[in-house]
Parts: sequence; C-alpha cells; structure tokens
Amino acid sequence: MSKKLIRFDWAMKKLLRHKANFDILEGFLSELLRFDVLIESILESESNKEEEYDKFNRVDILVKSQSGELMLVEVQNDSEVDYFQRMLYGVSKLVTQYIKEGEPYGTIKKIYSVNIVYFGLGQGKDYVYEYKGDFVGLHEHDILIPTLLQQQEYKIEKIADIFPKYYLLKVNNFNKVAESTLDEWVYFLKNSEVKDNFKAKGLDKAKKKLTYEKLSKTDRSIYDKFQENIIIEKSVQYTAKQENTIEIAKNLINLGADNDFISKATGLTSTQIDKLRTEN
Repeated sequence: MSKKLIRFDWAMKKLLRHKANFDILEGFLSELLRFDVLIESILESESNKEEEYDKFNRVDILVKSQSGELMLVEVQNDSEVDYFQRMLYGVSKLVTQYIKEGEPYGTIKKIYSVNIVYFGLGQGKDYVYEYKGDFVGLHEHDILIPTLLQQQEYKIEKIADIFPKYYLLKVNNFNKVAESTLDEWVYFLKNSEVKDNFKAKGLDKAKKKLTYEKLSKTDRSIYDKFQENIIIEKSVQYTAKQENTIEIAKNLINLGADNDFISKATGLTSTQIDKLRTEN
C-alpha cells in the first residue's frame, strides 16, 4: 500500500533546499530533461516567503548543476493569463542576474525553465510540453546552424542549444496510468503518492523522505495550514467563477438570448437559467 506524501511544492519550499534532499530534485530533473542532473547548489530564488503561515500561491527554486546549467523550477497553482510572459521574464532576469559586468556572454552555459502548473494554460491536451526554438529562413526555409568555431567553443550542435529551454507540465491534464518514468513523476506531482512499482529516479527517495510522519510538530502545523489555505483559495476561486458566470448569464438574458445559447456560453442548465429569468 503506497503512502500519501506531502506535496512537492511545499517540499520545494521547506525540504528540497537541503543538500541531503538534493537527490529527490535531481531525480525529477533527470527524468524530465532526459540526462543525469547533479546539483551543485540551490541559489536564491524570487519568491519564497518565510512567514510561518504564508498564503499559498506559487513557489520557485533555482538550481545550479555541477555542469554549470541553471534550472529554474516553478510551481503555480493560481490561474494567470499572462503566465507565458512570466516564464519569459523569469529567464530574462536570470540572464542579466548571472552575467557580471565585464564578463563574456558565454558565461551562461544553459538555462532550463521548468514550469509545473495546476490550472488551464493555453489550448492543448498533453500534460508535458517542451519548447524547441530554431532560426528558420523566411525564403530558403533552412535552419541556421552554428559555425565550427561556435560548436567547438560552446560544445553545441545547433543554435537552439544556446537558448533557454522551456518545459511546461500541465499536471491536471494527466488522467491515466503512468506508462513511463516521467509519467510516474507527473502522477506524484498530481496525487502526492508514489506507488510501490514506480521506478523513476528520485521517487524512491521522495517516498522515504517526504512522508508527513517525518515532519516535526512545527512543520506539521505549518503544512496543515498550507493545505487549508489551498482549499480556501480554491473555494474563493470557484465562488468568483460562479458569480462571474451568473453575471454573464444575466447580461445575455437582458440582451434577449435564448436558453440554448446561454447554456452553451456559460455551462448553466436550462433550469438554472429559468431561475435567473425570474430573479432578473
């Protein structure tokens, strides 16, 4: 019987920053990026409040690998329509922050932006997306490639190897049995559970180290409040969405729209719409 574990995003905030727990994050990044990641250090990241009962919104962690890559991992629960721009901003900030004045631009080896979201973002049915960028000729339709000197100097095969790599995990889109080791990680991110037959890198460590029972009394109290805040936040968002839906329906009623059109536009049933008509 597999145990329910603490959430990965809370673990990022409180536990995964300790060197003894690097192996969990190393496992996740290795499965996602498809090469072995060894963490040299956890660097300062943008938004990790230290208040005892800080309201849950998002959490990020900045990793420097032993090979010199920078890996920004961010978890976001609240819906943000401009989240793609947020991804771009986060990477741009890293580039300027970690090139000191007077240093060559080649100081940055590679940046990976890993984004785990628990809300609908863009239109797509998959649950893991990878951004791949190439320069394509408008007229010849050829892909621009680096010179031999650039290939040797920066140990790259294509120009896209220089530019940041973006990964987007839409956790709520995952609704199936884990068929790969990466699926096993997504299953864990969604359910905070590691099944006994899972073999993904790092999950065996997560199963041992991220149990609720291993938390101190103080951390248990903080984690319980954290969980409570998530439920409250979801309730607030649901109420706001319902109120917005009802307002749209009332406006459509005033414009003379029929029940079928209003139902398609809002998702409300004919009975609910008829009730609004009597109240309007």
